[in-house]
Amino acid sequence: MTIIIGVARETAAGERRVSLVPETAKKLAALGARVRMERGAGRAAGFADEAYVGAGVELVADAASALTGAEVVLCVQSPPVSTLQVLASGTVLVGQLAPEADPARAEAITAQQLLAFPLERLPRTTRAQAMDVLSSQAGMAGYKAVLLGAQLAPRFFPMLTTAAGTIRPSRVLVIGAGVAGLQAVATAKRLGAQVEGFDVRPETREQIESLGGKFLDLGVSAAGEGGYARQLTEEERAEQQRRLGEHLKLVDVVVTTAAVPGRPAPKILTAAMVAGMRPGSVIVDLAAETGGNCESTRPGETVDVGGVTVAGPLNLPSSGATHASEMFARNVLNFVSLFVRDGAIDFDWSDELLARTVWPSRPEAASEAPALVVSPQVSAAGQSSGA
Repeated sequence: MTIIIGVARETAAGERRVSLVPETAKKLAALGARVRMERGAGRAAGFADEAYVGAGVELVADAASALTGAEVVLCVQSPPVSTLQVLASGTVLVGQLAPEADPARAEAITAQQLLAFPLERLPRTTRAQAMDVLSSQAGMAGYKAVLLGAQLAPRFFPMLTTAAGTIRPSRVLVIGAGVAGLQAVATAKRLGAQVEGFDVRPETREQIESLGGKFLDLGVSAAGEGGYARQLTEEERAEQQRRLGEHLKLVDVVVTTAAVPGRPAPKILTAAMVAGMRPGSVIVDLAAETGGNCESTRPGETVDVGGVTVAGPLNLPSSGATHASEMFARNVLNFVSLFVRDGAIDFDWSDELLARTVWPSRPEAASEAPALVVSPQVSAAGQSSGA
């Protein structure tokens, strides 16, 4: 018995990643799957058709040929509604689907009775780390955010001693010490900047300092239970904001990474803070896709606000498509391995990773799944859940 796994070219604007790479195609074949893929689907990520053929993938002319009859469909972002509407009932859909973000998409998934697994819903447990697309893609986003900040900044990052005098290093502040934030700290340090990291959880100090950054202590702790941040009181928040605003006057580049999946990004940098920053300063807001951490952010745009450059990039992982795709595809492979065995689909709804990721939630999954136990090592920590 052999199931068909289908992969079509990504259609979202600017999306260059692919959910299947030759390496993972071979491993899916080893699970007993027959992989069918639209020709050219991996080209934008740097993977030639010939490499897929060598991995045993059947290449077809278009998306319809790739997906028709497929029991499992893999994607980075959800296929368009028109494609969802022609998938067979019971088709398993795996990727970053965000059904709640688009009512038409959610309706198509339910109307077609698709078995959707939005990987952004995956429980943040130690066992799930190998499948955690939010973390793997956040690493690329944090790296690219610093490079973007360096490109936009009108100054060097490292200290330079030249015949024209000494150039002081740029001061970079990274807000949020999730996966993206820690990668941003490490990247800025490699570029020679003076780096600080800020998170409401004081326990992130060790992580920031291990990467060569300095922990910015604003004197207000939001440490909570289980690795999560507690809600600050109004007085605590006001004092934290005041101290942060004063510190921003000394900073050259700020990278904000605070995001909570499925919720609007918390506003951390106010318009007044931006107005107080020095002309030539740069803000790169990684939370732009969910509204931004900065009040001046315009998603998808780079704007000048009183001499301060505020960038709100979208889908930064796609700009590092080759490695982002490799990581994403491995995450997908590890997840698919939970229910594909010997060429057949077999769901064990007592497995919390399946039961708590499926959308819409299935009654049998909810009744059989164990209570969720979150590992502090991979938890959102109030500020950032991997972003």
